[in-house]
Amino acid sequence: MSAFEKNHSFTQLIEFEIEPHQQEPLVLALVEQSERLAQDHGGFLSASVQVSDDGRRVLNYLQWQTREAGEAAFQGFESGEQDFWQLILAYRARTVTFGSFQVRSSIARSHDNALHCRLAG
Repeated sequence: MSAFEKNHSFTQLIEFEIEPHQQEPLVLALVEQSERLAQDHGGFLSASVQVSDDGRRVLNYLQWQTREAGEAAFQGFESGEQDFWQLILAYRARTVTFGSFQVRSSIARSHDNALHCRLAG
């Protein structure tokens, strides 16, 4: 593992393709799931749930301090600690796409309105 992977955050993206009438219930379920992850797993940084305008896609964005923290949380899904797989079945997702990404650059606005950029080197 490179020094970069040890020192920079890790992001998991999970995209669900669903019927439009399932979008809002799935959003609520993912918000609840994200709150449990935040409480139950060390290394959690942030999460967001985003929706497409056509109602057919929901994106769950999870950011972790390290790859290990994100992978440990996901192993909890696979071992049945969480009800993630039930979400897929309950909301009849047509497809679910998983992506894992190492953060290489980020930009954020601080409370004093300044922009701060963090670039991996």
